[in-house]
Amino acid sequence: MSGRFEPLPDGGAAIALDEVEVSILRSLAMQLAELIGPGDQPAEGGDPLAELFAEGPSEPPADPALARLFPDAYRPPDQELGPREEREAREASAEFRRFTENDLRARKRDDALAMVRDLDALTTGSPAPAPAVLELVPNKSRQWLGALNDLRLAIGTRLEVTDEDDGGALLRLPDSDPRKPMVMAYFWLGGLQETLVETLMPE
Repeated sequence: MSGRFEPLPDGGAAIALDEVEVSILRSLAMQLAELIGPGDQPAEGGDPLAELFAEGPSEPPADPALARLFPDAYRPPDQELGPREEREAREASAEFRRFTENDLRARKRDDALAMVRDLDALTTGSPAPAPAVLELVPNKSRQWLGALNDLRLAIGTRLEVTDEDDGGALLRLPDSDPRKPMVMAYFWLGGLQETLVETLMPE
């Protein structure tokens, strides 16, 4: 078991991670949580009923990576719309975003922080002579899958990977290119994501 998730008998998943892999994953997950941020969450200690109906933002985030994580719901990308359809799509997207983005932002942040906590629990405080085995119960597997997907979307946006281009050309970048570490992380995370999905699929 190296570099891939394997299914566990109870329906969970397991993967062997060395110290460097744990460090990279933890750093990426922390950066993702910081990127997502708290959003427009109500202050703690407020009225629970008011918080339930609190409105979120109506405009998409300015950061391209965040905009990829929180896309407009009713404005298909790369599709030409007439003035009326454009206005209706914009208004519908704003309304949908207002009542869903805060919850979605909280869930994505929780997924990233769950990854951090699981990795922290895996480390013992001293260098391990061999890779440590991380075991995830099914619910944890789904949180990891969400975080891995969000990481790839954010990194892919930074690398300007499009739906039509899988980023294969980026693999041919010279080692001296400053984007190379991000490219390698993008494809490594893709492999982790793919094998984790396989453990969640019924046999």
